[in-house]
Amino acid sequence: MGALASLAALGKRIRSGSRYPLRRFRVVRTIEAPPDVVWRTMSDIGLWPKWGPSVRAVEPRGLQLRTGARGRILTAAGIWLPFEITDLVQGRSWEWRVLGVHATGHLVQPVGPGRTRVSFELPVWALPYVFVCTVALRRIDRLARDGCDGFRKH
Repeated sequence: MGALASLAALGKRIRSGSRYPLRRFRVVRTIEAPPDVVWRTMSDIGLWPKWGPSVRAVEPRGLQLRTGARGRILTAAGIWLPFEITDLVQGRSWEWRVLGVHATGHLVQPVGPGRTRVSFELPVWALPYVFVCTVALRRIDRLARDGCDGFRKH
């Protein structure tokens, strides 16, 4: 789904049951890969720089995704920012704070045999970040499809 389509469908992506009703929206893509492969792609912190356009590096190396995990990311702007994983539902979703600010939520949902819907949930104030998320979803799609023949580290 392109960035323009994401913006056009923005109103449909507001999650009314959100912890932050009407103040958050989702950018969504359906990927032709099994949910477990997509989840591993998104939850492997070492892969974040491969799919996240705004992430160049993550410290500490080898950090495991779990609630309370803390580290820092090197942004595309060359600035290190601290992060904390604030919520994790294994195999399904994770949320984080970056620089102490509630940032992106990440959601993986099975939608059929070998198909997965991936969503990034964002605060409304982060609307310009929709373009970054669209690129990230495209990269996750590519990485997950590459991993379908037996997940491998990139």
